[in-house]
Amino acid sequence: MFTSIKTYCDELVNQFDTIPAGRKILLSKLSDYIAQKIQHHEEVNLVYICTHNSRRSHFGELWAKVASTYFNIPRVRTFSGGTEATAFNPNAIRALEHIGFKIKQVRGGANPVYEVQYSSGEPPIVCFSKAYNNAVNPKKAFAAIMTCSEAEKNCPFIPGAERRIACPYDDPKIFDGTAQQDQKYSERCRQIAIECLYVFSYLNTQKLILAS
Repeated sequence: MFTSIKTYCDELVNQFDTIPAGRKILLSKLSDYIAQKIQHHEEVNLVYICTHNSRRSHFGELWAKVASTYFNIPRVRTFSGGTEATAFNPNAIRALEHIGFKIKQVRGGANPVYEVQYSSGEPPIVCFSKAYNNAVNPKKAFAAIMTCSEAEKNCPFIPGAERRIACPYDDPKIFDGTAQQDQKYSERCRQIAIECLYVFSYLNTQKLILAS
């Protein structure tokens, strides 16, 4: 893992007491799902879903993968999608780059494709905006994590999802073009990072057998 990202994670794991109790209850549902899959020696597929797959769902996909690597949790695959496709938002990309992610555009157009690296020892994560049922996402045996209330309301049924978990975050989009833009994107990125780390830290504290 890149040093800057590991340092960022090291700092956040010492701040779990800042997560509100109500959020921890929501997050424990995801921890329980992951623990159940691991105990049955099954692959863990997590799909983070929001309306446009441009900000919060990408943060979730990337930080969940980082968190699983940080805590050495095996067989975790992360994905993202939306109720519609737009583009991976440049402000979200800048917030991730500021922390230390290396992001390279590999295809242009209205909906560019990016390779995102968080470690020199892991393959890059391919990121682009897509619908939740896009061909690159799993069709069965996954948890659908709903990161915005709009997606939760507009997607009453996610085909193939074993578990649907509502875990909404405020949209930093409302600050686009304002003096608070970069600060709010960094805040949302940090919130999703610390909560993903909290989810995977639970597996270690429960001393589960995590044989690869």
